[in-house]
Amino acid sequence: MTGPGARPNPAGRAEPPSGTGRPEQAERRRARAARYAGLAGAVLLAVAGYLGGALPSAPLLGVTPVTIWQGRHGPLVLGPWLVGTGLLVGAWWVLRAGAPSTGWAYRTAGLWALPLLVTAPLGSRDVYSYACQGWAYAHGVDPYVTGVAAAGCPWVDAVSPIWRDTPAPYGPVFVLLAALAVTLGGGLTGTIVLLRLLALAGVLLAALCLPGLARAAGVPTRRAAWLLLACPLVGVHLLAGAHNDAVMLGLLLLGLLVLVRLPGRPAALLVAGVLLGLAVAVKATAVVVLPYAALAAVYGRYTVRALLRDGGWLAGGVLAALAGTSLLSGLGLGWVGGLSHSGDSEQWTSLPTAVGFVADYAGALLGRDPDSVPVARAVALLLLAALLVALWWRAWTALRRLNDARQRVARLTAARPRVTLYAAGLALAATVVLAPVFHPWYATWPLALLAIGAGGGPSSNVPVRADTRRPYLATRTTWFLLPCAIVTFLTLPDGTNLARFTKAPGAITMTALALALLALTLTRVRRGPGPDSPPR
Repeated sequence: MTGPGARPNPAGRAEPPSGTGRPEQAERRRARAARYAGLAGAVLLAVAGYLGGALPSAPLLGVTPVTIWQGRHGPLVLGPWLVGTGLLVGAWWVLRAGAPSTGWAYRTAGLWALPLLVTAPLGSRDVYSYACQGWAYAHGVDPYVTGVAAAGCPWVDAVSPIWRDTPAPYGPVFVLLAALAVTLGGGLTGTIVLLRLLALAGVLLAALCLPGLARAAGVPTRRAAWLLLACPLVGVHLLAGAHNDAVMLGLLLLGLLVLVRLPGRPAALLVAGVLLGLAVAVKATAVVVLPYAALAAVYGRYTVRALLRDGGWLAGGVLAALAGTSLLSGLGLGWVGGLSHSGDSEQWTSLPTAVGFVADYAGALLGRDPDSVPVARAVALLLLAALLVALWWRAWTALRRLNDARQRVARLTAARPRVTLYAAGLALAATVVLAPVFHPWYATWPLALLAIGAGGGPSSNVPVRADTRRPYLATRTTWFLLPCAIVTFLTLPDGTNLARFTKAPGAITMTALALALLALTLTRVRRGPGPDSPPR
């Protein structure tokens, strides 16, 4: 202050402008409101689970949203489910720029998880398939050859009919874990509790790895932790639904953390390879990350020789884990054949399946039955393979560009984890989009890595494209957060998938959206960025 009545300020300190603390107070109030809105949503979802979740005795045939509404607790199931999901998604979305602090994000995510850990299974009946596959193995039946119905599982009535006669599509590590849960659980309830604890262990392992990975990638930990751990898909599906994806992600992030912390060290690379191999032996999806993990394994300049040297140690650990667990289970490589049955379900939520549906509708108008779904899925897999190669090559060339002797070693060291993690996240996103089957919890695969590899501000440690001078990494996150928010509403508490009742409109909408995005992308590529375009 100045003027005749002003107090002296001998130290010459600048006085804060009036109202400086108001934005901070508003942010704190908003964060507090989001925390308790999300908690209210989690409690409502837990209530919906108790009254109409995926209970063993719940009806499986002829179930529709209308029959659920007309049921004994219909309005008390669908109402809390809709409001609770909305509150949980809204609270997560409001703070997508980052929680007030890392500790605050962890405490809030844990608070939201508590009601979901003590309710009935939500959003899916897969946990009963896990239990029956573990029961079959524990009783000497090969789950990769015999379906759970033929195996004589006493809980088969709780398994969705589509999965009763199919072999297990999971790796030997998870079959062993499921069998252990059956042995220690003593019954269906005890088995479900132990399988949920396994999922909780996977999420906690991922939570432990997040700070180290986020710091290595130059992304605020408070943001990465919030985007992943507070995501409703994690609480509703990975924890309440007890999906084995949680175990896969925990092992995957731990292996990647070892890589980014200790690249180029043979012992560390072997350990990282074993962890990544164990992730693959839980769910084969993790294999998509391996080529990008090999890039993170390289220490120093990026050359073919260095890639073969460090990538070789990593591959050795992966192969050792796969061979060891296959031998330990006594099932050999039979689990590889079970992967072919993961596409038995046909829903428009899978892009290639939606395109196949639309082609069939068009053929029906012409009096033909083209049976386009298998063709569309095969084309999508070929496209996915080409896209994965392109993403890997893009990351490789971006890192090799920093081999220039004029660049500082520190810049290459800082760029390595962020480029490789982001590329791996994009690879998983492409896998989810082009896979023959999609379920809402699949969205957590790319989310786990994109929360770490994307979303940070522009950095001098991030390589730029030589042609456009744009940063290699996108800093926007809406493109992968918005789908996660939307797909949270796809399944009802008892596991009923709303896509079953919107086949034609859903397939047409999905195909039209894909064509629109393709046209927009091609238009941007043809125009090219302007010389003064701001970096993304």
